[in-house]
Amino acid sequence: MLILYETPVGYCLFKVLDEEKLRSTENIVTSIDNSEALSQLVELHDFSKFQNVNEAVESTQKLIQSELGDKLKNFLQESVVDKKLKDSLAICDLKLGSKIQDKLGIKCIYDKQLQQLMKSIRSQITSIVGDVSPNEMRTMSRGLSHSLSRHKLKFSPEKVDTMVVQAISLLSDMEKELNIYSMRVKEWYGWHFPELVDLIDDHILYSRIVNFVGVRNNIPKLDLKEFFQNLDTYEEGNEEDVNDTIEQIRSVAKVSMGTEISEDDIMNIQYLASQVVSMAEGRQQLLDYLKNRMTAIAPNLTSLVGEIVGAKLIAKAGSLISLAKHPASTIQILGAEKALFRALKTDHDTPKYGLIYHASLVGQATPKNRGRISRILAAKCALAIRVDSLGEDPDNSLGIRVREIVERKVRQFEERGDYHTNRKVRNSQGGFRNQNIDEEMRNKFKSAYNEENDFDMRRNNSKRDYQNRNNYNDDDDNNFKKRRFNNRK
Repeated sequence: MLILYETPVGYCLFKVLDEEKLRSTENIVTSIDNSEALSQLVELHDFSKFQNVNEAVESTQKLIQSELGDKLKNFLQESVVDKKLKDSLAICDLKLGSKIQDKLGIKCIYDKQLQQLMKSIRSQITSIVGDVSPNEMRTMSRGLSHSLSRHKLKFSPEKVDTMVVQAISLLSDMEKELNIYSMRVKEWYGWHFPELVDLIDDHILYSRIVNFVGVRNNIPKLDLKEFFQNLDTYEEGNEEDVNDTIEQIRSVAKVSMGTEISEDDIMNIQYLASQVVSMAEGRQQLLDYLKNRMTAIAPNLTSLVGEIVGAKLIAKAGSLISLAKHPASTIQILGAEKALFRALKTDHDTPKYGLIYHASLVGQATPKNRGRISRILAAKCALAIRVDSLGEDPDNSLGIRVREIVERKVRQFEERGDYHTNRKVRNSQGGFRNQNIDEEMRNKFKSAYNEENDFDMRRNNSKRDYQNRNNYNDDDDNNFKKRRFNNRK
């Protein structure tokens, strides 16, 4: 029997000297505690050393994936097949053993006794392999572990979503800073031209106007129409609204109640406004980047809830793989942990949704149906996430199909109205549970019931027969029983 063992330095092939002793020993690890006892049981048959660290990393990576690498294949070909050895080969990986047996024709075995023997070989490996010193073994092991860790970190598919986590975190920070800066621009410039805040609602457009106009006395001299036409958000159909806004700005600027400011003040205000504009452009660029990354990493999740909500869910879970391990109930309330624990502590109702509340499908539903829609959407998201993270080359076909199902559910809930919420309400006429059923349908059901079922009539007839039973003689008793039996049919 031969034993295949891999070390950080190279491949080792050991020959078992006494197989009967190996089978008879119950605990090999405790019985073989030194190199002399191990040398009486196995001996080194052949050894193939790695040329460098790159070759060791490549061979180890192949073994981790249960693949037969070129180095191992050549080693077994020269040591076993070319020498025409008929011994069986003991290995520690069943998948690798099946591939060796298929490609090289070597019979591979695997059992617990051999695993214990490999543990003993691992503890005494430096004394058995004489060509390698203990210092060289430690150095090669350390270098292999560092290189293998670096290789896994570089090519691991789980680390691709790190870019999404960082991007959505940066986007949240940029939105906070953008709101703070834009409000500061309005407050600062409001001392000079306070009426402009009521005319312009958009923060970015307000900052652009401040940066373009400067002091309000320059408004009559500037071509505001050309300024609005150069904006990216300008549409030709809104020319009348734009002209009205320009006229209002010019008329209000003539009678403004703001204070006069110096050139240094307006210079600093314009500098802050330009920062707001540049930050808005950077935010839009980050949104485009995030959309492209989410479409590549989680296409089905993006089709269901959008790139922003999907990225927030991934960031909250830590990674796409971690999010795929979450059940649908956890995905539904992900982001509402404080409210959940507070509700459990105070014995109140638990929250119905967390980050998933910001999805467009939940926003389409009415407030009374959002809990149900969020539960349905979370279940579909759990399915989409697992397809994205564990599927091979997934596309967004599943997400689109599931989104149509959820949209159909939203329409059904809106059409039903209060059908499910008023199930316990009974109508006095006919005993119907739903108050929203119109009178025509209620009468139709009631008339159909009376025409097809005459149970009430038969019950009254039986009751009358019981009341008049004393009038029957003994001869008619049997006839009464027959009539009652036939009525019950």
